[in-house]
Amino acid sequence: MSPVFERSVVRERKRRKEVAADRRGISAHARATAEALFVTFLWSTSWVLIKLGLPSIPPLTFAGLRYTMAFLCLAPALWIHRREVRALGVRSWVLLGLLGVILYAVTQGGQFLTLAHLDATTFSLLLSFTAVVVALASVAQRRERPRALQWAGIGLAAIGAVVYFVPARDGAGSPLGFTWAGITVAANAAAALLGRRVNRVSIARPIVVTAISMGVGAGLLLAAGFSVEGLPRLSAPSWGLIGWLAVVNTAVAFTLWNRTLRTLSAVESSMLNNTMLVQVAILAWLFLGETHGPLGIAGLVLVALGTLLVQLRAGSTPASRARTRSALSQRTQRAQ
Repeated sequence: MSPVFERSVVRERKRRKEVAADRRGISAHARATAEALFVTFLWSTSWVLIKLGLPSIPPLTFAGLRYTMAFLCLAPALWIHRREVRALGVRSWVLLGLLGVILYAVTQGGQFLTLAHLDATTFSLLLSFTAVVVALASVAQRRERPRALQWAGIGLAAIGAVVYFVPARDGAGSPLGFTWAGITVAANAAAALLGRRVNRVSIARPIVVTAISMGVGAGLLLAAGFSVEGLPRLSAPSWGLIGWLAVVNTAVAFTLWNRTLRTLSAVESSMLNNTMLVQVAILAWLFLGETHGPLGIAGLVLVALGTLLVQLRAGSTPASRARTRSALSQRTQRAQ
């Protein structure tokens, strides 16, 4: 075999490997996109399932049982990564405990209490303003300076909210529901800011952070539920509903979402996550009878686009991309 022919064979083999790698990359990307959309669908169904379960399950106990069962599903990860757990210092435990209180005890408890008094679509729209509140809080703290695109997103989201709420929305919710919604949005924003701090100092991998913080928050929710609402007598369907939300919509969905973050960019993940606002509206219309006129639909779309623009960031360094993906992993645990 001549040297020229041998080199051409080597080049052809290399070219074929590159083509095969490209095809695998496209396939992996398509698979990750499909998985991420499936996860957002699961999280969107949570809103409907919670609304359906609330008439027979007290809200705080409902939330406490869901996240306690989800914690038990994720607990083996603490044993698998026990070296990381043992290496956590006092300051790290305090941060994780505080994250558990705000992210699960207050935010998730607030979600269940809000849904007991407010339409799922209305609350989903209000909760999407967490990104706007976080952006404004970052400006107030002088930690970040929003770009023009993000300011445009804030304005677009505000216009969308006005368009959505301008028509009279009979039965959308009670004043108590809107009060709980405000508390939940504030707690959600606080959890986002604290989550960024946790991600910046790289306390541990996302599964460890989630399991520990969820365990703390779930314990508080369950204790509060039993203290305020008493020990409930739940039917088999109610237990099945709680189990599904805990295992499938929380533990399995979190695992799948984290896997998609290895392939999808932060922008792609944010875009897919923002489809939940529309998905919740469609599911609520199909299964809860929540109707939306043309202005309501337009408002939802504007808010979804606006909050997406707010979440787009300019960071392009490897370190910033890694922090953004870690933050996305944490952010998706809020109000599933």
